[in-house]
Amino acid sequence: MNELIKVNYDTEQPTVSARGLHRALEIEKRFSAWFETNSQGFVEGEDFTSVLSGTVVNNGAHRELQDYALSVDMAKHICLMSRTEKGKQCRQYFIDLEKAWNTPEQIMARALRMADQTIESLKERCAFLGGQVEEQQQVIEELQPKATYYDLILQCPDLVSTTEIAKDYGMSAKKFNALLHDLKIQFKQSGVWFLYQKYAGFGYTKSKTHNYSDEDGIQHSRQHMYWTQKGRLFLYEHLKGMDIVPLIEQAA
Repeated sequence: MNELIKVNYDTEQPTVSARGLHRALEIEKRFSAWFETNSQGFVEGEDFTSVLSGTVVNNGAHRELQDYALSVDMAKHICLMSRTEKGKQCRQYFIDLEKAWNTPEQIMARALRMADQTIESLKERCAFLGGQVEEQQQVIEELQPKATYYDLILQCPDLVSTTEIAKDYGMSAKKFNALLHDLKIQFKQSGVWFLYQKYAGFGYTKSKTHNYSDEDGIQHSRQHMYWTQKGRLFLYEHLKGMDIVPLIEQAA
């Protein structure tokens, strides 16, 4: 009987091939018609599910046939309804199968298999999450230089000179001023830098007056443009759009 009816134990509950049962019962009626009659009153998705089973035809080719995975209860019912000696034998086979399936040893074995599957699933999940953590850490590390430069700006509420900002980019004040001039951000008039009208009025800069003495000791004064932290951030965003970044980000 074991050779005649193959039982599938890979599912949560054992299932039986309808075609296998059809052969074991030695039914002469065509399989599709036989199943249509015997499946009446059963619910697809609960008592049976539609599957395909492979077979080799006369020319050696592989062919997929319509089959159904039956619950053991449905298989027992069909055996009973056959009213044949084969039906009685098959039904008793399924009864013995259920008894063996529900022994404490088998229940424990299934529990252990389920535990092993759960452990493997958790291992795969942990490996997946570990990979995500590594990716997130990499993103954080990539973003960290930007955050650090922002922090540097936010931590300094004072006005800063062009020379100080130029150092952030590894440039001299002269080169940095020339760069901002080429980008049409600022222009020079009477020896003093001013923002073009497009950028004026946003609080990016402030002017300070410095007093100095000439060679004859005569006092003079001159204005110098200083950048606010808002202006410093404006320069950072503007220059970064042109792939010009501070040294702290170049190092990353």
